[in-house]
Amino acid sequence: MCGIVGAIAQRDVVAHLIDGLKRLEYRGYDSSGIAVLNDGIHRVRRVGRVAEMEAAAAEEGAHGHVGIGHTRWATHGGVTEPNAHPHVSGDVVVVHNGIIENHESQRQRLRDLGYTFESQTDTEVIAHLVHHYLQTEGELLAAVQRAVRELDGAYAIGVVSTRQPDLLVGARMGCPLLVGLGEGENFIASDVSAVLAATRRVMFLEEGDVVALRLDGVQVFDRDGAAIERAVRLSDVSLASLELGPYNHFMQKEIHEQPKALADTIEQVLEQGFSPALFGDESGEVLRQVEGVQILACGTSFYAGSVAKYWIERIAKLPCTVEIASEYRYREAVANPKYLIVTISQSGETLDTMEALKYAQSLGHDLSLSICNVRESAIPRASRLVFYTRAGAEIGVASTKAFTTQLVALFTLAATLAKLGGKLSADEEHAHLDALRQLPGSVQHALNLEPQIKPWADRFAPKHHALYLGRGVHYPIAMEGALKIKEITYIHAEAYAAGELKHGPLALVDEEMPVVVIAPNDSLLEKVKSNMQEVRARGGELFVFADLDSHFGESDGVHVIRTPRHVGVLSPVVHAIPVQLLSYHTALARGTDVDKPRNLAKSVTVE
Repeated sequence: MCGIVGAIAQRDVVAHLIDGLKRLEYRGYDSSGIAVLNDGIHRVRRVGRVAEMEAAAAEEGAHGHVGIGHTRWATHGGVTEPNAHPHVSGDVVVVHNGIIENHESQRQRLRDLGYTFESQTDTEVIAHLVHHYLQTEGELLAAVQRAVRELDGAYAIGVVSTRQPDLLVGARMGCPLLVGLGEGENFIASDVSAVLAATRRVMFLEEGDVVALRLDGVQVFDRDGAAIERAVRLSDVSLASLELGPYNHFMQKEIHEQPKALADTIEQVLEQGFSPALFGDESGEVLRQVEGVQILACGTSFYAGSVAKYWIERIAKLPCTVEIASEYRYREAVANPKYLIVTISQSGETLDTMEALKYAQSLGHDLSLSICNVRESAIPRASRLVFYTRAGAEIGVASTKAFTTQLVALFTLAATLAKLGGKLSADEEHAHLDALRQLPGSVQHALNLEPQIKPWADRFAPKHHALYLGRGVHYPIAMEGALKIKEITYIHAEAYAAGELKHGPLALVDEEMPVVVIAPNDSLLEKVKSNMQEVRARGGELFVFADLDSHFGESDGVHVIRTPRHVGVLSPVVHAIPVQLLSYHTALARGTDVDKPRNLAKSVTVE
C-alpha cells in the first residue's frame, strides 16, 4: 500500500517525482508529498489527490536534483497534512511504506533523547532515529544501517539529508522496493511503473537490503552490512500498458483486455500441454510428490482458489483446502508435508499471503507454488515453483484480468496434477486444451453483452443491498461478484451458496433486494431454478446470468441475460465477465471513483 519514489539526477527531479506518484495512484492513498534538496529542504504535502500537491509544488517553485516522494494510505494517525510524508528530523527526510511495530517504545526513547514529534505516525520514529545516528556515525548510509536494525515490522524507506546532498539511501524489509538504473541518474520506487518513464533497467532489492544511490552508481548492502550484487533486469512492463488509451477508466480497460490477457497466458500452456515444466525447473520432482493441495490467498485471489478447489478435486482427484491467508497465519495448523502449498497474489507482495507462506514453510511444507502476475516479486522468490500469469499491468484496484488469468493458471495446475497422477486420459487432455484454446473467444462474446448489462446497472444504482447466488463451482463467482459490487459501488452485497437460502438468507429477500443469480446450464441448473422460485415467492427481483442453451426465459420480476453457450469446465471464467461489467456500470451510475475506491489500496503490503 502507499507508494514511494526517489531520484538523484543532474536535472531537476520534481517532474519525475510527481509523474512517479501519479503512476502509483492506483495503489491507493489519501495524501501525498515530495521533498527536494536545494540549499535546504523544500517539502510540499497535501491531503487529497497528487494533482493538488503538484499544483502547490509548482506555485512554490519547488526544484532540486535529489528528492523523494510518497503517497500515503493512513494507518497510524488520521488523514492530515502533518501525518503526510515525507517526514523531517533536522537535516534528514524520510518516506516509508509499511508498519513499524515497535514504534511506541522507540518514540518514548527518542523523546527521552530530546526529540519532539509533530505527527501521529510510526514513520516519524524512523526520521528521528536516522537523525540520531547521523550525529554519531557522520555518514547517512551508516546511520540508516544502524537505524533499520532497531525497527521491528515491515518497511520500505527512502532517505535523503542536506548533510550529504549527493546521496539517496533506500532500505526494505517486508515491503517492496526497487532501484531504477539510468545514465548519470538513479531512482528508487515501490513499483516499476514509477520509473519506466526514465529507465527500464531495474534491480529488485532483497529482504534486509540497504542501497546507496549516487549520480555515478549504486551500492547494495545486505542485512549484515556486506556489499552484495543484485541482478539487473530489463522490465517487460510497457508505458503503453499504464496509459488509459481510449478508455475512461483502468477497470474498463482491463475488463476489455481479458481476451488478450487470457490468450497470452494460455499460449504457454498450448505450447507445452499440461507439462510440469510450466511451473519451473523443479516442478517434475515437486509435483510428483503431491498428495493434496492447500491454497492460501486473500480477497479476489481467495475466490480464484475457491474455484480451483472444485477443479483439483474433480480433475486431479486430490484433496484441496482453501484458506484466507490472514487467518491461516494465526492459527495452529496441522501440516501435511506432502501437500502442495499454493499461494495466489496479483502483485506478489501481499503481506498476509507472504507471511502465510513463511508460516507454512516453518511447519515443514517444502512443496510450494506461487501463482503471480508480477515477475521477480517477493512471493515467487520465496516459492520453489512459480506460474506467472500474463495479464500485464493491472492498475484498477478492483481486480479483473488478474482474476481470470489466475483461474487459467489454476485450471492448468489441476490438469497437470491429474496427468502426473494418471487421472487424465489423452482424450481428456485434448478436450481441456481445446477448451482453453476457445476460451478467449468465449470471453469476448461475454464482453459483447455490455449493452444489455447497462440497463441493469441503472436499476441497481439506487439500491443499498444486493444478494448474489451460485452453486457448485459457480458459487465462488457469486462471491467475487458480491465483492466487486462492494468495492466500487459501496452497495452492501453478500453471496451465498444458493442451497443455503432456506437456512437464513431468505429472510433478507424483499422487493428492495435485487438478487443476482449465476445460472449456467450445468448439472445443478434445476437446483438453481428451485432456489430462484424461492426468491420470487418472497417478492425478490431476480437478475440471472444464464447460458444461451439454458431453457428458461424472462418473466415478471425475472430478468435474464444469456452468456455464450455453456463452455463446460471453464464456465466460471466466462461468468466472471458479466458480474465485472455489472459492477463497473453500477459504479458509473452511482458516480463513485471506479479506479480508486475509498479506503482501499491495490497492493496490500501492510497487515
